[in-house]
Amino acid sequence: MAAPMSWRRLLHSVSSPAIAGVFTRISDRLFRARDRRRGSSVLLLAPLLAETEPAPRRVCRPTGSAGAQGTDGLSAHFRWMADQVPAFRVPGSNVKILTSPDQFYQAMKARIKTAQRRVVMASLYLGTGQLEQELVDCMEEALQHSKENRHSDLKISILLDYTRGSRGQINSRTMLLPLLQRFTSQMRVSLYHTPDLRGLLRLLVPQRFNETIGVQHIKVYLFDDSVIISGANLSDSYFTNRQDRYVLLENCREVADFFSNLVEAVGDVSLQLQPDDSVTVLEGMVHPYKGNRQDFSAVARKRIMEVVNTARMRQQLQQHRPEESEDEGEDGGEEDTWVFPLIQMKPLGIRVDEQVTQRLLTDAEPDSTVFLTSGYFNLTRAYVRLVLGAGASYRILTASPEVNGFFGAKGVAGAIPAAYVHIARQFYNQVRQLGQEERVHLHEYHRPQWTFHAKGLWYYLQGQDRPCLTLIGSPNFGYRSVHRDLEAQIAIVTESEELQSQLQEEQETLYRRSTEVSGSTFERPDRYVKLWVKLVTPLIKNFF
Repeated sequence: MAAPMSWRRLLHSVSSPAIAGVFTRISDRLFRARDRRRGSSVLLLAPLLAETEPAPRRVCRPTGSAGAQGTDGLSAHFRWMADQVPAFRVPGSNVKILTSPDQFYQAMKARIKTAQRRVVMASLYLGTGQLEQELVDCMEEALQHSKENRHSDLKISILLDYTRGSRGQINSRTMLLPLLQRFTSQMRVSLYHTPDLRGLLRLLVPQRFNETIGVQHIKVYLFDDSVIISGANLSDSYFTNRQDRYVLLENCREVADFFSNLVEAVGDVSLQLQPDDSVTVLEGMVHPYKGNRQDFSAVARKRIMEVVNTARMRQQLQQHRPEESEDEGEDGGEEDTWVFPLIQMKPLGIRVDEQVTQRLLTDAEPDSTVFLTSGYFNLTRAYVRLVLGAGASYRILTASPEVNGFFGAKGVAGAIPAAYVHIARQFYNQVRQLGQEERVHLHEYHRPQWTFHAKGLWYYLQGQDRPCLTLIGSPNFGYRSVHRDLEAQIAIVTESEELQSQLQEEQETLYRRSTEVSGSTFERPDRYVKLWVKLVTPLIKNFF
């Protein structure tokens, strides 16, 4: 028994905050020295193996009654968001919650065909199946129509991740090359490459695993002045039987402009796909993995934050022009809804989404309820502390093993659902040890022949039977989302009863297909976790 005990001590020491802090400080010094010497990048793995997060700061609660009604009441309760990010006021009637993969797919196809000025799409990757080809065909049709119509000047810009989009001989790049070759002046394809995958590390880590170091994970689909924010990728399963979340903001020009500018900024710091399938860097831009890492991150951060700061500055100027800021929406609807864009790009030094999410969890008051969902339940330590230390009630929904996206995968990836079971059991045990079973509930999503990828939250204020706030977008509330990938979501705060009802129906529909986890859940044979999975989970949990 001596050997197993020594392994437990070793694993505990690696994951302990004290050792992890020393480990990270040493690796950071070596990392900076390596950048100066242009040496090996294998040391990048060191900080990725240990999760070191400062305790979230306690902040003052916002003014205003928790149960306040009227737009002024809600805006007072959440006005602190506008101090950190742009705040777009839109009619709630222009916001539609899509509920199914097919609805999401059909909405994109229809809007691509009718787009006049711009189609902007950001995703992890574009799949290579028939449904994806039909999407590409819609783009070709729209571009051809624009070319024949002198009054149309359609431009299409697509942002994908370099590693995921380049995997295999047939990939996202080969799907888009015909369009790029035929409509060179109207088409842009940008491939973001994380600055953390470089040097020897880039040479040693094989395809399929290299994307674990960090990816472009934003999911934005924009057509003229309408935009879909989602967690879904451009792949056949996301169009058929992979449950996600999707919100369509129709005729919301300022929101669409913001996300168009955001995708353009990330595209500017990415590699540019050329008609011959080569990639280049824009003139004056630092190469993401050949150039100095700190220089790349500084330039990229400046370019991306220009988008955020410009939008905020424009809104501040409008505050001094009431006749402009009080205009009604384009369709004349009541502007009873606020949209706050949140971005998280920790490799570039941008932490907006993390800070806002922590504040939301911190300020969640007793007798309020938070429904939180993630397809991959792997909350950061900071988020776990806030959930377990808060006063609000939490209903957390995650994938059961059989609807996990890695269920049935070959090789090591096939053990990932079991690793999530292990993480969920550890969280559930923490809840029980702290006597929080009445306040914090864990649910598992079930649906035959489907997988589950939905993420976000719904916030119900005290005494309210419908949510007034939701977070929706690409983050999973896990280590990857906070520390390694490029993420974007929106916070929607609404007084629209119609939109609140849509959000309530969305939340209830997802949870209706779930069962609540209990102690007996983890005793079932299908929840058995092998010893080696338990041993390696603390070391690899930051990679998935």
